[in-house]
Amino acid sequence: MSATTSLAWRSLRHRPLAATATFVAVLLGAALIGSFATLVESASGATGTDADTLVIMGAVVGGWGAIIVLFSVASTVGITATQRAAEIGLIRTIGATPRQARKLIVRETAVVTLTAAVAGAAVALVSGRLLFDLLQSGGLLASRTEYDGGPASVATGAGLVLVAAWIASTVAARKATRGPAGVLVQSSAAEQSRMAWWRVGIALLLLGYGIAMAVITVTVTAHDADPYAAMSTSGSSSILVGVGLAVLAPVLLRWCATPIGRLLGPWGASGHLASYNTARRAHLLAGVLAPVIVLTSAAVGTLMLVDIDTRSLPAGTPDSDTINLLNNVVVGMIALFAAIMVVNAFVATVAHRRAELHRLHLLGATTRQVRGSVVAEAAIVAAVGVLLGTVASLATVVPFAVARDEGVVPDGGLWLLPVVVAGVVAVTLGAARTAARGAGNPMVSGAGR
Repeated sequence: MSATTSLAWRSLRHRPLAATATFVAVLLGAALIGSFATLVESASGATGTDADTLVIMGAVVGGWGAIIVLFSVASTVGITATQRAAEIGLIRTIGATPRQARKLIVRETAVVTLTAAVAGAAVALVSGRLLFDLLQSGGLLASRTEYDGGPASVATGAGLVLVAAWIASTVAARKATRGPAGVLVQSSAAEQSRMAWWRVGIALLLLGYGIAMAVITVTVTAHDADPYAAMSTSGSSSILVGVGLAVLAPVLLRWCATPIGRLLGPWGASGHLASYNTARRAHLLAGVLAPVIVLTSAAVGTLMLVDIDTRSLPAGTPDSDTINLLNNVVVGMIALFAAIMVVNAFVATVAHRRAELHRLHLLGATTRQVRGSVVAEAAIVAAVGVLLGTVASLATVVPFAVARDEGVVPDGGLWLLPVVVAGVVAVTLGAARTAARGAGNPMVSGAGR
């Protein structure tokens, strides 16, 4: 075993929470992508409508899930690697080269992600069969159709997650080792003033594509004889715009944190501290904001789309049950994964800030004030996230409502928005409370992470 690999193992044992956050993200990602990939593999042995159903479920629904999963995995890996800029700077001051420091980060990530991907593939073998049985018991597949998913499909899902994690760790490692070692130590906690050009480009591409699909819905598919043509173009718009905004999360949070933080005046010192820290730590808390945006946009957009469809076509069509099931599966899948990612990101972020929170105790802050500041930060993130997510959901709701002759404002289902918002806020604040319990203890806050 090389010295770099040995140091990577020791570093992982010293940072269990960060390693766990990456492990959970990769495991769930490999399990989710692999589960839907087994349906595509099973489609090769099916015929007729059963083959079409399996391909749609596996490729279309699984494809959207893969986008969300890979984005979340890359975000988590990037956060945990970038948080180590100060540590990497110290390693370089005692003689390590930038190449050795990058190898350390990549090998640490490889150890965790490879283990998690194998475990996720094993889970996918079971969950893929359960998903197939669910479709069959729901009457969407004939009883004669057999499940044919196996190692090839789950290995493909695990491979995609590993590639995403490797790319994220490589990019983060280069970023963490850029510049002189002394500068890295001094500026490790500082906010990056600029966002990478390629990241802005990806965000603009997603936003542009989502808005273009919304325009096509109103101008073209709304007049199609097929009642579901408009759904095919507008259904994904909210997710595309939501992911596009999530890519820009650090900048958007920095812009919105201060004005929204002023509403926390009644929280006193905790509210003021939260507003200041949210703007200053936008690069870290963006890992929490991103899944909040995607969760809100996907849930509001898709649930209201299904509600409009049910109301405007009460008699239904032969494909209505399948289509509505697909939409509900997408919402459930994204909601579950995004909720887990919110909790995961908060745990990793608070673990990274234990020393900082401990210094607040030394300056006179009480345990209640420290915990309150963390929860107040979560409140700001939740407010920004549900606001941006709601705006993103309009890319689906408005065009589809117009296509179904309900106008810009749907005729019903508006109650879904406050229900989703309440659920997202509850998950975000609950994650913050859970993460802040250990961090709020002055006896353990200064401990290693």
